[in-house]
Amino acid sequence: TRPRVEGSIGPVFANLYVQQQALLGHPGLTPTAVATKPTCHRTTPGSHDKGAGSDWICQVGWTDGTGKHQNGKFELQVRSNGCYQAGGPTKIVGPLMIQTSTDKQVINPVFEFDGCFDTT
Repeated sequence: TRPRVEGSIGPVFANLYVQQQALLGHPGLTPTAVATKPTCHRTTPGSHDKGAGSDWICQVGWTDGTGKHQNGKFELQVRSNGCYQAGGPTKIVGPLMIQTSTDKQVINPVFEFDGCFDTT
């Protein structure tokens, strides 16, 4: 359901965003400071914003490391077991590979990520 998806993607994204920022050399940011605000829905008519499918869209707002508000659209594939895969806007979350503050190339943790929620 919509509340379950929103209740999961917010904290999952916030934790991964904090990890990304630390990799980029911006430590000290906390998931609480990121303050995610997701709004999710399904695009299939008659789905009533519940059920599995690859048609979930979540608009996620958050506060970046500089205190600036960011907003991005994430496309989700939600499975019937309560797990999902989310992909975000490259223009905002960055490319698949990012360069760390120590000049290493690593996978961007918020480019595409998985999460789960309780289905009971």
